[in-house]
Amino acid sequence: MKNEKNEVWVFIENRNGKPADVSMELTCKAAKLAADMDGIVRTIVIGHNVKNIAEETFKYGANECYIIDNPALEQYLTMPYSRIMNDLIKTYQPRIVLFGATVIGRDLAPRVASNTLSGLTADCTDLQIDDVVYLKNEYPKILLQIRPAFGGNIIATIITPENPVQMATVREGVMELSPLKSPNKINITEVEYISDPIDELIKIIEQHREENKVNLKAAPIIVAGGYGLGTRENFKLLEELAHVLGGEVAGSRAAVDAGFVTPDRQIGQTGVTVRPKLYIAVGISGAIQHRAGMQESNKIIAINNNSESPIFEIAHYGIVGDAVQVIPLLIETYKQKLK
Repeated sequence: MKNEKNEVWVFIENRNGKPADVSMELTCKAAKLAADMDGIVRTIVIGHNVKNIAEETFKYGANECYIIDNPALEQYLTMPYSRIMNDLIKTYQPRIVLFGATVIGRDLAPRVASNTLSGLTADCTDLQIDDVVYLKNEYPKILLQIRPAFGGNIIATIITPENPVQMATVREGVMELSPLKSPNKINITEVEYISDPIDELIKIIEQHREENKVNLKAAPIIVAGGYGLGTRENFKLLEELAHVLGGEVAGSRAAVDAGFVTPDRQIGQTGVTVRPKLYIAVGISGAIQHRAGMQESNKIIAINNNSESPIFEIAHYGIVGDAVQVIPLLIETYKQKLK
């Protein structure tokens, strides 16, 4: 059965009775995509005792929700979850299906895309709807899947026009979380879970999780450094500046690779995406991958000794100079102002 509605589906990842932030961010984005397609947003919630999670999706733009609720689905397992998604997609043929680029999303999305012969682009930094002419054929209102490519040297727009179902994964923090002023009417359909012997191929014996100790997404001020700082000792200047401002320290991938800062503080396409009130970029050239993780910051101050650095293209204020000389001056100035 093919559904004639232009549906945008969002797989709602949940753990310990709570939805993943990225799933709600994607529901917000799905609402915008659906509006451009004159369509609807349908969320898919799989698990046990998850009705409250399903209801929460209507605060972020869901129009309808499928719930598959069963004790056997309480924890994520590849085989039953992918089988359920495959059956739903083959039955209803949504136009778009979105997954978070999490450990679970990266396991689930490619399996579903392969089984349903859907187009899939990973780690998108933007999603848009537009009419496209490709090889002299017109494709109205298809998904533009936008992400860095070729080592981050270009921004690529990827389309899958020959696939009736288009899929994408998106990292947490990339899409803005913007709840509706008034929630949509709750419209939930419960789908029966029918077990299959294949579901028993893998069992969870025990799980061990370590929660992140750093929450860069919640930090109003971030001081981030790059490889341009040169040494770990120089990077300590950023820690002092962040301490004075009451902010968090972060770094680019190059700084992480050099050992200047820990991986949990990496910002960019392969790290965390943030939107602080103030972002100070020090010794960061501004490669596409890093900009993808911070360019939505409210105010950006860039400090770099190379006036041609791409980071200045998105900075609200730029300082051209040696960071080792500039940062101590900023620290002293802020100390005086904040007394």
